Amino acid sequence: MTLYKHFRSKDELILAALRRRDEQFRTWFKSRIEKTGGTPAERLLASFDVLEEWFDGRAFAGMPFSGCSFINAAAEFAEARHPAHQLAAEHKRLILEYLRLLASSAGARDPDGLAWAISLLHEGAIVTAQVSGDVKAAQGAKEIAKTLMVQHGVSLQEDKAA
Repeated sequence: MTLYKHFRSKDELILAALRRRDEQFRTWFKSRIEKTGGTPAERLLASFDVLEEWFDGRAFAGMPFSGCSFINAAAEFAEARHPAHQLAAEHKRLILEYLRLLASSAGARDPDGLAWAISLLHEGAIVTAQVSGDVKAAQGAKEIAKTLMVQHGVSLQEDKAA
């Protein structure tokens, strides 16, 4: 009964939990990337290091990694019109938007395309880590990202002449 004092239904509780998780995760993810400093290209690559921190339990809310709440919610609520599915899609869109900003700032010829490709690598690493327990999936994805970044015209060379 306590549940229904705060939420009209189980679905409302799920949506509230997902909204909170979205806020926490995106804040954590961006802050960890931004703390690396460096160029936008270096921050794009750092996103994979941050994923690895999450996978091996060194980070994010001190909780063991159990996959992505939003991938899990989209699978559980497969109907695209379900509010939980839509919230999961919005979370992924906001992460993609952040990656696009980094790709654009890094000088990518096609920031939308590069952000989309890096997002796919993130998602693949997340699912691989969840299914197989391979926390190094993020580093494998990072190596692929380097090739994609060069193909999109992003320089990976640091300017040491300062």
